Amino acid sequence: MQYREIGTSGLRASAVALGTWAIGGGQWWGESDDTQSIDAIQSAIDHGITLIDTAPIYGWGRSEEVVGRAIKGRRDKVILATKCGIWFQDGRGSSWFDMEGHDVRRSLRPDTIRIEIEQSLQRLDTDYIDLYQTHWPAIAPDLTPIADSMGCLLELQQAGKIRAIGVSNATPAQMDEYLALGAIASNQPRYSMLTRDIEADLVPYTMAHHISILAYSPLEQGLLTGKIGMDYILQPGSWRNNIPWFQPNNRQRVLDLLARWADLTETYACTMSQLVIAWTIQQPGITFALCGARRPEQAAENAGAGQVTISDIDLARMRYDLDQLGTPMGKE
Repeated sequence: MQYREIGTSGLRASAVALGTWAIGGGQWWGESDDTQSIDAIQSAIDHGITLIDTAPIYGWGRSEEVVGRAIKGRRDKVILATKCGIWFQDGRGSSWFDMEGHDVRRSLRPDTIRIEIEQSLQRLDTDYIDLYQTHWPAIAPDLTPIADSMGCLLELQQAGKIRAIGVSNATPAQMDEYLALGAIASNQPRYSMLTRDIEADLVPYTMAHHISILAYSPLEQGLLTGKIGMDYILQPGSWRNNIPWFQPNNRQRVLDLLARWADLTETYACTMSQLVIAWTIQQPGITFALCGARRPEQAAENAGAGQVTISDIDLARMRYDLDQLGTPMGKE
């Protein structure tokens, strides 16, 4: 496994991280077995993964609770990351969407952040969060100034409740505002072989400012594992319906691309998932890849990617193939 520093925080964590969105289950991900999820988390730790990322919105607190149970007695073995800013407890913040009877809002008000940190500490059964991230920027009409949100986060850091501050889905301009007030260690944007928009502006910015990128959805919700074939049927309400690459005509193009890399999995004695994850963490500025797992064998497989090093020639070949693939058909 490769281990890297999160920004300039002094915190070191595995380049292959465990993302726990799917562990929360619910409408986005369907049924989830908590016992199996705990086994998956413990398997990840056993195989060298130390960075575990979660959030209150994942299963309305369920993911955090499961993570807390899984790391009990092993808290010192992990770098624990969670988030604030997606609020579903009352009318504070700005309305975003409705789901499963919840009015989901975006709020980075200091009062809601203080409530969220205490609830997360309780669910995770810990005294501190290693990396505390704003999940999404605030939006109008309850557009909390970044100075107010960051001021609250700095107070929590001074109180010892969080060790490092991170952001998610934040633009360079928004990060400028954060950095004017204090250090941020990371930004968590969406990034994969198929979704590389951030290479244009966000990656150069974070590299210049020594901010780590925690890439989420690096396997495109499983599509880049090569295990989701043309016979896979998208279920109503599934998050995968929002991804154009899952539509049949686009999916076939991706599967054809992966098939052309079969020789590379032989060269590196790895699975397709491991090849894709290894490619991701070898991209300039991509410090960590957040990979989901709900079964122990999935966690172990993901961890194995941390031992794969792709040659410059093969990295260039894969990049060329991806450039030829282009964008999904039907995308505006």
